[in-house]
Parts: sequence; C-alpha cells; structure tokens
Amino acid sequence: MKTIQFREAIQQAMSEEMRKDDTIYLMGEEVAEYNGAYKASKGMLDEFGPDRIIDTPISELGFSGIGVGSAMNGNRPIIEFMTFNFSLVGIDQIINNAAKMRQMSGGQFNIPIVFRGPTGSAGQLGATHSQAFESWYANCPGLKVIVPSNPYDAKGLLKSAIRDDDPVIFMESEQMYGDKGEVPEEEYTIEIGKADIKREGTDVTIVSFGKIIKEAYKAAEELEKEDISCEIIDLRTIRPMDHDAIIKSVKKTNRLVILEESWPFGNISTEITYQVQEKAFDYLDAPIIKINTADTPAPYSPVLLKEWLPESKDVIKAVKKVLYK
Repeated sequence: MKTIQFREAIQQAMSEEMRKDDTIYLMGEEVAEYNGAYKASKGMLDEFGPDRIIDTPISELGFSGIGVGSAMNGNRPIIEFMTFNFSLVGIDQIINNAAKMRQMSGGQFNIPIVFRGPTGSAGQLGATHSQAFESWYANCPGLKVIVPSNPYDAKGLLKSAIRDDDPVIFMESEQMYGDKGEVPEEEYTIEIGKADIKREGTDVTIVSFGKIIKEAYKAAEELEKEDISCEIIDLRTIRPMDHDAIIKSVKKTNRLVILEESWPFGNISTEITYQVQEKAFDYLDAPIIKINTADTPAPYSPVLLKEWLPESKDVIKAVKKVLYK
C-alpha cells in the first residue's frame, strides 16, 4: 500500500487504463498544458501526447458531443468537466444522446464514455458553482453514477468506469483532491454498484457518500463517547444503488439516518427512504431522518454557507432523535 492524494489516484487510474488501451483519451478544459485544473492529469500530456490528452475551448456542449460521437465510433473517451455545474451546458449530449443511444439504436451502438469532474460545494464559490447534481443524473435510465469519498475507492471505481461499456458519471470534489489515503500498488478494481461498510455498528445506520460522509465519521466518533454505536455505509455508487446493503444494515440496527449534500426535495435520500419503508418497514423502530442542505441556492457568505451545509452536529442530533435520546 502507498499513501497518495485523491488527485493522484484519479491520475493513476486514467494513466494505467490508457497504457493498456489506445482507444482511451482524456478531453476537457486545461487537462493538457495546465496538467488539469486540479492537477488530476499531471504529467499525462508528456506521456500520452496531444492526440490523447486534449485541451478544449470553453464549450462543454461541443466537447461532450464530440466524446459521444467518438464513443459511437469505437473510442473510450474520458470527458472532464471543470465542475459538474458546467455540465449543464452539455447536459443535452449526456441525457439525450449518451444515455439513450444504446436503446434508440436497438443495441447497435453502446457508449463507453466517462464524464468526470467535481460536484457539490467547494467553499465560497457562489450559488452557480456549488451544486450537487447526483440525483439529476441518477434519475436518467442509461447512466451509471459514481461518487467516491477517498483515494482507494476513487482509483478502483474509476478504472471500472473506464472499462464499462456504458456511460458513467464520475463525480469527485474540489475539497477532496488533496485528501490522502492508502492505495494498493498492484492492479485492482472495485465493482460498480457495491456499497461499503466503513464502520460497523449496532445502534443506528448512517448512509452517506462523497465528501460529506466525513461529517458522519466525526459524528460517530463523538457518539461513541456516549456509548452510541453507529454503522456507516458509503454508497460509493448512486446508480446502480446497493439497496441490499442498506436493508441488511437497517434490519440489524432498526434505525436509519441519511446524510447527503443535496437540496432536500426529490434527492437520493428520498429514494433510499422509499426503498427502506417498502422492504424493511417492520424493522424500523423510529422514523427515518434525512439530512440535506437548506432548500435554497448556496450562499456566498461564509456564515450562511456554514448554516447551509450539513455538519456533524446535525448528524448527532438526528441520531439521538431516532434513538429517542
């Protein structure tokens, strides 16, 4: 095992796959000459050259469409968005072309493409640069959605995403690129669609994913001092979702708290709540609580932003509520 940064895990996953397959290329704004806006493609231009590490104009609609077209012609593109907020400019290509082409062509065309980049808030970046669109993309049939929370998961899942024959949305975080974690030096992948129990517990299940799961870890540490045992499940993959892992845990703990960096209406937490009440209703000893951002655009003010985003104190409060403490 070697300790590396999140950005290095992303770079390693892309480079290792590109060395094995000449049809894979990376395209996006500043991915080449600048080594990536967050240095996630550092050194790749030198190794693979400008034909495979391609800088683009500021035109997400254009290079997303190029990626889809090239995937239809036998390539395996990785399209980087500087942030998924900018993917909205090219969302027609993702939703109406990448996600639907296999069905609309009667199976004649599959689209082996990865759209990757950061999601969610990254501090004081304003309302249009601080949005989480996981639930938007997970809502669309034909897309797989992955949101890793650490370097190990990021590398293993990105390699699987690149090898996948269907379109994958791979969401990272600007605030995680510097995070460090242990990653095997040998070859490995992580199966898409499998959640991971990051912490075993008996009193309450906490489900989360992405960078916000760190607040769940903080809460669990504090709650342990009060003899409250939290089981934390990292979804890792939003679509397909590992419902079985959640249901199995809820049947053990009988309580569920869901932590998600998203607006509260119609999000991933809502879907999980439905699945649990359908498949494990009789096991619940308390109503499910979901913790989300405030139902407003992200504020710029640091004071308001702190209130807008969920924190560990919110998780602690929710856990105690489902435990009737």
